[in-house]
Amino acid sequence: MLPLMLNIISILIGAVALLLGIVPFLPFMAWGYWFVIPIAVVGAAIGAMSSRNSGRNLNLVLIVIFGVRLALGGGFI
Repeated sequence: MLPLMLNIISILIGAVALLLGIVPFLPFMAWGYWFVIPIAVVGAAIGAMSSRNSGRNLNLVLIVIFGVRLALGGGFI
């Protein structure tokens, strides 16, 4: 029961990170990903403790997308 709950918690954290990641997607706001990526890292860590992969995979995809966007903006903008 606990591993399934960890997966659900990881998915919820990923959903929060996704919603928070919408605002920094605007031009000149990419610095906001410095605050959103650690949330997704926590979600990926919780998802790694689960017996299922969907929560972990969601957070890993978010980390990659947000990291690429942050790199395209030079890390600041």
